[in-house]
Amino acid sequence: MAVVNRDPRTAPHGTRNDAILAAVLCAAAVCLALFTDQSRRPDALGWTLLLAAHVPLVWRRRRPLLVLVTGLVLLVPYHALQNNHFAATPATIVALYTVAVTGRPLRTILAGAVVLGVSTGAMLTVSTHMAVELLRISGWVIATLFCGVDVRYYRHYVAAIVERAERAERTREEEARRRVAEERLRIARDLHDLLAHSITLIGVQTSVAAHVLGADPERLDRETVAKALDDIAETCRTARGELRTTLEVLRACENGDGRGPLPGLDGLPDLVRTARLAGARVEPSLRARQAPPAVGAAAYRIVQEALTNAVRHAGPEAAVRVEVYETDGALRLSVTDDGACPDPGTAPGFGVAGMRERARSVGGTLDAGPRREGGFAVTAVLPLTTTGEGTG
Repeated sequence: MAVVNRDPRTAPHGTRNDAILAAVLCAAAVCLALFTDQSRRPDALGWTLLLAAHVPLVWRRRRPLLVLVTGLVLLVPYHALQNNHFAATPATIVALYTVAVTGRPLRTILAGAVVLGVSTGAMLTVSTHMAVELLRISGWVIATLFCGVDVRYYRHYVAAIVERAERAERTREEEARRRVAEERLRIARDLHDLLAHSITLIGVQTSVAAHVLGADPERLDRETVAKALDDIAETCRTARGELRTTLEVLRACENGDGRGPLPGLDGLPDLVRTARLAGARVEPSLRARQAPPAVGAAAYRIVQEALTNAVRHAGPEAAVRVEVYETDGALRLSVTDDGACPDPGTAPGFGVAGMRERARSVGGTLDAGPRREGGFAVTAVLPLTTTGEGTG
């Protein structure tokens, strides 16, 4: 994002530009002194004061008040010596304008009052019959002050607009980064839930087949081995179908077509059936049939991950109970088993953290941990009126 310089005192090439302006004004002053009011053409001292008054203009942006005071100190004797009054006017106007455009209103008013006071005093010392000239100078001073103040407020207005635009741009960039991070996290959760569940079931079924093959090779139970291989093939087909659905959802999100059809409460019986194929003794109690898509998808993924952990850690002899029901405007679910808990020494995975994120995404809560009577329990409460962004 480009950085806009809003301070005229630190503008790039400011001193160089002011030096060029001072040279142009000096040339204009020389022309005015030579070709206007030739009866008051400056003498040697007048020329020295006039030219010297233009030198401080090179630093008018950095020290506007000092430049104005220096100019007054040089031009008061210039006017008092009855030199050409028109020649010094441009330099005075530029110095006064710089004070007005860079300073606060109070400082601008005080500077204008000082210029008018000095000009009036200088003219009254020369002649008491210069009312018209005094009015002309006063008009120029007041007009310059108003012009400078108006430009100052306009610059502040433009700077405020630019600042708001930059702030809005930063906010949009931060929001885009946040959405990208959330989308990456959602994709990671989807792939973890899908692949971890399928791979765990395939691992269990493969272990069963390996056990049958290695237990007594001479009395091979071909039917059991065939069933185990069929279960593995069925799990692979299910995983392939879910992976295809997940990829279709991601493509739909990328194309702006919505999140697409995601598994919900109607997919819970398939999860129970798949876990049973892996050898788990699952007792379902599915008493909820309707839920918002986001809530249904979150419940599906939580039950899927909880069953995966139960099959992986509890062992084939453990009994797993799945309960899903609706009460008090919320969907409540629990997955409990009476098997062995995960070994505390093993490296922690992302399953429990992912389930908690699923629950939070729809404004719900989730608890997971060992049971007092043995085994492991996962319980979640998902409000049916969601306030989160949904889940995938």
